[in-house]
Amino acid sequence: MSERSGADDAAADEAELRLTVPEMDCASCAQKVENALDREGVESVDPRPTAGVVVITHDPSVIGSKGIAAAVENAGYEVADSDSDAVSAGLFTSPRAVLTAVGGVSLAAGLVLEWLLPGANALLATVGGGIGVVGPWEVSTASLAYLLAIGVAAPPILRNGYYSLRGASLDIDLLMSVGVLAALAIDLPFEAATLAVLFSTAELLERFSVDRARTSLRELMELSPDEAVVIRDGAEATVPAAAVAVGERLAVRPGDRVPLDGVVREGSGAVDESPITGESIPAEKAPGDEVYAGSINEAGYLEVEATAPAGESTIAQVVELVEAANGEETRAERFVDRFAGVYTPVVVAAAVATTLLGTLVVGGPAETWVVRGLTLLVIACPCAFVISTPVSVVSGVTAAARNGVLIKGGQHLEAAGDVDTVAVDKTGTLTTGDLAVTDVVPLGENDAADLLACATALERRSEHPVAEAIVAYAADRKDAADGPDREVSGFEALAGKGVRAEVGDETHYAGNPSLFEELGFDLGHAHVRTDGGAVGLGEGDDAGDPEPCEHGQYLDLAGETIPRLQADGKTVVLVGTEDRLEGVIAVADTVRPEAAWAVDRLHALGIERVVMLTGDNERTARAIGETVGVDAVHAGLLPDEKVAAVRDLRDDGGVAMLGDGINDAPALAAADVGVAMGAAGTDTALETADVALMADDLTRLPYVFDLSSRASRTIRTNIAASLGVKAALAVGAPFGYVTVAMAVIVGDMGMSLGVTGNALRLGSVEPATAESSDVIQPTERTDPAD
Repeated sequence: MSERSGADDAAADEAELRLTVPEMDCASCAQKVENALDREGVESVDPRPTAGVVVITHDPSVIGSKGIAAAVENAGYEVADSDSDAVSAGLFTSPRAVLTAVGGVSLAAGLVLEWLLPGANALLATVGGGIGVVGPWEVSTASLAYLLAIGVAAPPILRNGYYSLRGASLDIDLLMSVGVLAALAIDLPFEAATLAVLFSTAELLERFSVDRARTSLRELMELSPDEAVVIRDGAEATVPAAAVAVGERLAVRPGDRVPLDGVVREGSGAVDESPITGESIPAEKAPGDEVYAGSINEAGYLEVEATAPAGESTIAQVVELVEAANGEETRAERFVDRFAGVYTPVVVAAAVATTLLGTLVVGGPAETWVVRGLTLLVIACPCAFVISTPVSVVSGVTAAARNGVLIKGGQHLEAAGDVDTVAVDKTGTLTTGDLAVTDVVPLGENDAADLLACATALERRSEHPVAEAIVAYAADRKDAADGPDREVSGFEALAGKGVRAEVGDETHYAGNPSLFEELGFDLGHAHVRTDGGAVGLGEGDDAGDPEPCEHGQYLDLAGETIPRLQADGKTVVLVGTEDRLEGVIAVADTVRPEAAWAVDRLHALGIERVVMLTGDNERTARAIGETVGVDAVHAGLLPDEKVAAVRDLRDDGGVAMLGDGINDAPALAAADVGVAMGAAGTDTALETADVALMADDLTRLPYVFDLSSRASRTIRTNIAASLGVKAALAVGAPFGYVTVAMAVIVGDMGMSLGVTGNALRLGSVEPATAESSDVIQPTERTDPAD
């Protein structure tokens, strides 16, 4: 049990309480807990049966944590300690498992006495005189064995049935309790024992299956260590991670997990961030770099300054969001709930009708029809198809989190399966977002070093990304970096055009071609330097071939060089004075190496269109679009125009939008599924997006749709199989083709285990990569339920 107070004034009188309720493992259990907490002072209840957790917002002045825990326990569910989780320890050695085993042995002994050793099955007594429907109760050696089986296996069932009756919940516990008691009342100890033992066994096996799903969630929780080595007053001390304050320094040695999110202040090393980002290659870390709780320091000593408390780390947010993944029902769950609300009462009514009317209408012994009615009661339980969707959702969402993808709910996992169009931003998604110089074309008598030195002097005072790329490029070139620093004064940014400053004793400009056209330059005829017949074109191969003229050679910047550079998606910067051009520098955003593969993969997975939405210019956008293979390009869009474009795309089907989660937040919100890229450590992206790719890895985008398609097929298969089996059993039971044992083993235990096992297969789905998927098979993508 854990509690925290509201964080702001509006919620100052509210507190959030988190209870671990291990036995709450199905929708029916969750409903009973929710009903039990429907009382004054409780503001909201969020039961999470697949995690075995319930989160309550309450007014402590009206009802405290002890009162809430007592209400849950009064509903029949034990509340575990705050430091425990919902995964059963020693499930098959628990008291219930031992008693169920004793009951199974007793049931087997009764069968042996009744059918294999009839001579040893002595009639010991006859009790009553016609109390039962078929006469008095006969007590034999076999029936004593059956009664022992009932006595040890049935109490937990009857206890839960009592709580269900008290809460007016027509669930499996109440139905099984009625079945056991009814069979006893009419002297059918074998049927009662069979129900008690098999149902108790089914409960244990179902709990084991649910625990497998919970274990995957627990593994996420265990990524972040409970303790941290903190440096205080120059000495190291091991303390609980929750006790570390923001700003304190942590010592992280090779092999240790980083206990909290932070920034490296001293040391360097390689850190495995795959638990958070899914990226398998360790990231090199140096002072100033961010690290995330749960990542592993593989080499080197690090001192890390904590930037967030343990409960607010990136991995803690991921665990919280994964745990709450079933907070909003999917369409499939709503369909199942509606169906179950009709199915169970109808089958229960059929069971009552079979019991009461069978002898009158069809004839035959009353005992026969009572047994058939009990069989229908067992079949009336909708457990298998009720759990089919939530277990699939938890399995899929948890698998995604292990692979660096955060899907914030089953409804988003389901919605991704309906997407026909994926809209992507350009910068930072299809491209790395890191600008780099690609071409240096000196003009006149300048060489590349002269041009870069002048451009660097101008651009060093600018904060524009293009300027930063030029300065960084020049710094890496020895000939440009080693030149004398030029005195710069009178720096001025020319909005939308470039910059101007006094370099030495002369005014210099750096900017776009239109700036130099306004200055009066003829960009169709720019002379280039010649050295013994060789034209000094610097670096890059897009400048074009110079043409001869009476003064040497020239380039047609306006008609050939600039259009050619822009056609390749490059931004062109001209450098010069008021009366001469000094050169051309081209800068481009680097296309991600996996971008073209990711677009092809999306098409192969059934996505009809991949559309680029960008604020960049048309020529640059189209050049990159052709490189990666998108189906359409919409360029020059402002944020509100991106929203309009997404809405237009939605007219033709489901749309997913991939962006950075911050600048593209309006477009992400307008899409059916908003996907943020590179969200690790970015609170805004985690909050605004429906799906967050924790690393800057475009290969994870197709994985989202692949996983969604598989989850949809799994859910559809589970629902169809469970409904089909239940229907077949329900039709056969009144005609005597289905026994009580068959109903429990096949219809309840068997199908519940089957759908759970099928759902857990989603945990093995791994992201494909360009190296691992040379041949891509299309995946069918359909709606699991309308």
